[in-house]
Amino acid sequence: MRKLEYNINMNKQEGIDRSMKLTEKTVSSKAIFDGNVLHVRLDTIELPNGKPATREYVHHIGAVAVLPLTDEGDVVLERQYRYPYHEVLVEIPAGKLESPEEDPRKAALRELEEETGALASELVYLGDYYASPAILDERIRLYLARGLTFTTPHTDEDEFLEVFRMPLDELVAEVMAGNIPDGKTQLAAMRVFHMLKNEEEEKKDEAQL
Repeated sequence: MRKLEYNINMNKQEGIDRSMKLTEKTVSSKAIFDGNVLHVRLDTIELPNGKPATREYVHHIGAVAVLPLTDEGDVVLERQYRYPYHEVLVEIPAGKLESPEEDPRKAALRELEEETGALASELVYLGDYYASPAILDERIRLYLARGLTFTTPHTDEDEFLEVFRMPLDELVAEVMAGNIPDGKTQLAAMRVFHMLKNEEEEKKDEAQL
């Protein structure tokens, strides 16, 4: 079987050339709905071939999500009813930024403490997650929290959560079985799982030197 290779890291000029071929230019933009959390916009754009088109999308201030990992290898998770789906979902702690200028790391630590009572001595950036890039510009910054100590949670008045723990390998198994539909939780769990695997392999290599 022929091996297929794809290099996601283009050099700078290749990236510029490809971006210019794919970029859509904003001609005009107007708000068609302004809510407390969501803001719907309708933009007139110019396509890469010069033709006009429209883009209707939801603007969001941005959010953070944290995978809290205990020293025993358990992930602190939440069960929460999500009204748009009318079901209870299992998720990692998360919340929106209080302002566009808020430091995402501070927001992550705040949401972690408020929802689970956990305080972290280490916060590792895992990358960004785009939930639905065709219609939503929300950027969720993902973090791993370690070195946890626990206090009393203090959730918002309209927030009802059930906090529980699950071993990381069991969470990954649930993700792979299709039992965790929440995307940010899937991604964070898989990234942390593979990151820890790599750390273990590096320690083994160092021990053999």
